[in-house]
Amino acid sequence: MGIMEAERKTTGWAARDPSGILSPYTYTLRETGPEDVNIRIICCGICHTDLHQTKNDLGMSNYPMVPGHEVVGEVVEVGSDVSKFTVGDIVGVGCLVGCCGGCSPCERDLEQYCPKKIWSYNDVYIDGQPTQGGFAKATVVHQKFVVKIPEGMAVEQAAPLLCAGVTVYSPLSHFGLKRPGLRGGILGLGGVGHMGVKIAKAMGHHVTVISSSNKKREEALQDLGADDYVIGSDQAKMSELADSLDYVIDTVPVHHALEPYLSLLKLDGKLILMGVINNPLQFLTPLLMLGRKVITGSFIGSMKETEEMLEFCKEKGLSSIIEVVKMDYVNTAFERLEKNDVRYRFVVDVEGSNLDA
Repeated sequence: MGIMEAERKTTGWAARDPSGILSPYTYTLRETGPEDVNIRIICCGICHTDLHQTKNDLGMSNYPMVPGHEVVGEVVEVGSDVSKFTVGDIVGVGCLVGCCGGCSPCERDLEQYCPKKIWSYNDVYIDGQPTQGGFAKATVVHQKFVVKIPEGMAVEQAAPLLCAGVTVYSPLSHFGLKRPGLRGGILGLGGVGHMGVKIAKAMGHHVTVISSSNKKREEALQDLGADDYVIGSDQAKMSELADSLDYVIDTVPVHHALEPYLSLLKLDGKLILMGVINNPLQFLTPLLMLGRKVITGSFIGSMKETEEMLEFCKEKGLSSIIEVVKMDYVNTAFERLEKNDVRYRFVVDVEGSNLDA
């Protein structure tokens, strides 16, 4: 077991209210328990959910809140019962840090669907203390919710995979869509969408990007390797694509019509929803009934799927397209993210930032 003098205070950048503005915040880091891993944080991706949470868009935010759930760091201490990790390992932590362990989803290693799951931040841990995320110097996490970053994978590249990467990998795996030769659509080309294109292409799919404008056409086709690019309002082109796709991964995080994308699906095609939207969506039932089509959702991925996804990305040489920023730029990064002004994921260089400023 690695031994470390226990200084249980750490500093992160926290939101104090629904303005979402982050600033330095010092808080207590819990003791390293028998199955815990103490991690010095190197970097952390910025997800659209961070924006929702810090601004209380979902009406359930608690402050002070240190966001960040795409965490990569170095193990500096392990508990006496930790068997998977040793000091010096480079590891990742995603959206969850706890689950009940006894419900049906947990027994099936699908802890992301556990009704008592514990979020990486904006939640309460089993010790009654609030959980805080990765925009901080350190974190302590149960070994079940820690994964090894494959050797040779750059830490800043690995960070977005822990949420955006596994979020698209999980439904493709679960719904039997990993096999080559399928035709898929990716609706929305943000952090999750751009990884959707890369992962689907690596699985051997013909991939069509569906977007709201032409702004990202060249990037989608040339940089990401998409096979086609369609503007959703182009009725002629959308009509040409009708009944041609095995699935559409819908990453759009704001209210939008579903009918245009349901019409693209083949018999038994699936519209897989991933955007967090707090307003009801609507659709006409005949669009489903006459093609036995499915509207479904998928939520991040399990720890096993996260490990599989990381190995898949390493094997295929996949990486994220990112913009690395320092912590003192994080509020500007949030403003830009809200305007969709990022290609395609911000990653905060925590290790290289002065968090106390």
